[in-house]
Amino acid sequence: MKCALCIVVFVIAAHAQTSMPTIAAKTSSMHKMAGYFPLYWDDKSGRLWLEIDKFNTEFLYVDSLPAGVGSNDIGLDRGQIGGSRIVRFERSGPRILLVQPNYQFRAVGGDAEEKRAVKESFAESVLWGFDSQAEDGGRVLVDATPFFLRDAHHVPQAIQNARPIGGAAQGNTAATPSFHLDPTRCALYLPRTKNFPKNTDVEATLTFTSDNPTGFIVDVTPSPEAVTVREHHSFVELPDAGFKPRAYDARSGYFGVSYADYSAPLGDSLVKRFIARHRLQKKNPRAAVSEAVNPIVYYVDRGTPEPIRSALLEGASWWNQAFESAGYKNAFRVELLPEDADPMDVRYNLIQWVHRHTRGWSYGEAVTDPRTGEIIKGQVTLGSLRGRQDYMIMEGLLAPYEAGKPVPPEMQRAVLARLRQLAAHEVG
Repeated sequence: MKCALCIVVFVIAAHAQTSMPTIAAKTSSMHKMAGYFPLYWDDKSGRLWLEIDKFNTEFLYVDSLPAGVGSNDIGLDRGQIGGSRIVRFERSGPRILLVQPNYQFRAVGGDAEEKRAVKESFAESVLWGFDSQAEDGGRVLVDATPFFLRDAHHVPQAIQNARPIGGAAQGNTAATPSFHLDPTRCALYLPRTKNFPKNTDVEATLTFTSDNPTGFIVDVTPSPEAVTVREHHSFVELPDAGFKPRAYDARSGYFGVSYADYSAPLGDSLVKRFIARHRLQKKNPRAAVSEAVNPIVYYVDRGTPEPIRSALLEGASWWNQAFESAGYKNAFRVELLPEDADPMDVRYNLIQWVHRHTRGWSYGEAVTDPRTGEIIKGQVTLGSLRGRQDYMIMEGLLAPYEAGKPVPPEMQRAVLARLRQLAAHEVG
C-alpha cells in the first residue's frame, strides 16, 4: 500500500513539473521586446514579464530617477543615479534569486579555494526572488512587475531626511518615513521601457503618499500628500576584460573604487584603490598621436535652452585639448543628445540641465564597473538657476539700470563664460 502511494505521489509530482507551459505559449498574446533580457508586455493585465536566459552570469543593475522632485534640499534630482550593483540570477527549482555578490572583499590573486574562503566569509545580498511561470530549454519566464514597481531609490527616506544647508531635518523625524508607496497609484511607464542588445531598461511611475506632508515637499508638489516620481531600472552587460585598472593616488583628486584584497602578501596594503576612468585606447599604439578606438562622447541635454546650450557644448569640449596633449586625436567629443535617445540609457554620457525650486549644486557622477573602476556612463548635473544667480551678481556689480539705457551685453557674456567653465569643471 505504501509503495502504491509513493507511485501516485511521484506521478502527480512528475505531471506538475511537465505541466508548466512553454514561454512561447505563455506569451503568445503579449508584446515581445527583444534584447539583453527579453521582455514581454501584457497589456490586458498591465504586467511585465522577464525572460531569464543567463544564469550565474554577472551583469550590472542600476537604478535612477528620470523624473524627480525639484528641491535641492530634498536632493531627488531629475536624472539622479542611484545604486550600481553587480548581480546574477541563480536558480533552485522554480525559485529564481537575484543575488548581489560582495565585491568589497576579494582574493584577487588567490586560487579557487582561497577565493571561495573569502566569498564564504562575508555575506551576499539577495535583492529579489522570482517564481518561474514558464520554461523553454533552460530559459525561464517570471513576472517581474512587483520588482520594477518597488521603490529602489529610497524616496521616502530622502524626503524625511531633507534639511537645509547647516540646518536640521524637516518634517517627520520619526523612525518610520512619513511617506509610503501606494501600489494603487503605480504603473509601468512604457515610453521609456526599452530593450537593446547589451542593456534592458524598464521605467515605472511611483506614487508616495502621506497623511501629514510637511517640510520642503510642500513647496514643490501640486498635492503634497501624493508625490509622484519615475524610477528607472537598467540591466547592463558588464564590459569585457580588456580594461586595465589604474591605481588611485590621493593627490590626483579622482574618485574611484576600493576593496579589501585578502590575497595580498603580508606587508602589502589590504585595501586596494583604483580611479574611476573611461576606457580609451589608441588605434595605433605606436603613434605619438593617434585616433581612439572608441572616442569618449558626452551629450548635452536637449532641454537646455540657447544660448546656454552652445556655451555648454563649447566649455565641455575644452577637454579635447588635454587628450591631444596626451597623444589622442579627436578622442573626446561633446554633442547634442540625439532626438530618439533616452537620457537614462547607460550608453550615453550625459550633461543634463536640471531645474529646482531653489538654487543648488552642480555635480558629476558616474555608473562604474565595481570590479575595475571603468566608467560605463558619465553623468553631469547642472542646475539651471546657476546662470540666473550669476546674472544677479552682474546686476549688483554693474547697477546697469539707468533711465533709458539698455542692459549691457557684458552681463550675459559673463554668465555664459561662467557656464562654459562650469561645464568643463563638472565633466572633468
